[in-house]
Amino acid sequence: MKKLVSSMAIIALIGGTITSSFGQVPEKKSEEAIKYPTEQKKEVKATQPELIVVQKDSVSEYQKLTNESSVKFTENEKSIVDLRAGITSSNSYAKDADLKRVGILEQKNNDLKKELAGCKVEGKTEFATFKSAFNSNLDQLTKELKDFKITV
Repeated sequence: MKKLVSSMAIIALIGGTITSSFGQVPEKKSEEAIKYPTEQKKEVKATQPELIVVQKDSVSEYQKLTNESSVKFTENEKSIVDLRAGITSSNSYAKDADLKRVGILEQKNNDLKKELAGCKVEGKTEFATFKSAFNSNLDQLTKELKDFKITV
């Protein structure tokens, strides 16, 4: 019985030593952890003006895209009105088909307007991909309107 009690005491002593030694390491880490956030805050403060500049750039790019696109939308709407007038004044057999094609082109123009209005600028790279895809679609629509021929 004495052996059992003494072995239990030794195990408790070893366990206590190990536990107390592990308890000291986090205190050292906590001191370093206290220093680290202050350094991190300094980095955030240093990059904040850059963030404001990037936001202003993206907003100005968005405004530029909207201004350029509104001019193209106006030109497209004029082309659509001219095409509708030309189709209604002609005596073609495919009047209905031509009017449907013009209606589809007008719907594409309206969809592109909605897409631009619903654009959310989240990042510079995302906006660049949106801008290139949007300009490509708008240019394609403008080309389709210019190449439209009334069926006779």
